[in-house]
Amino acid sequence: MSDWIEVGKLSDIPRQGSRIINSDDGDIALFRTIDDEVFALRDECPHEKGPLSQGIIHGKRVTCPLHNWVISLEDGCALPPDEGCATHFPVKLEGESLFLKY
Repeated sequence: MSDWIEVGKLSDIPRQGSRIINSDDGDIALFRTIDDEVFALRDECPHEKGPLSQGIIHGKRVTCPLHNWVISLEDGCALPPDEGCATHFPVKLEGESLFLKY
């Protein structure tokens, strides 16, 4: 898909929390930071496909609950010394509405 799709409201995601969007290609996790920034990643750690949506959000990062890999919410890439990236999706906020492009 190439169009922006409304996927909910900012208030649907708790601060430092996440929400899952189901797509035909797999789950996408929306993450909300303490500063109300929203990021979207495929809900799979690049290491062993751990559910990033169940990880701990700190700053603009999420720590995978399986093996503590730290993943950047900005681009989906693991922080060194780990390597690999989760797919990143564009997300935008218009008023209270969240839009995702996937």
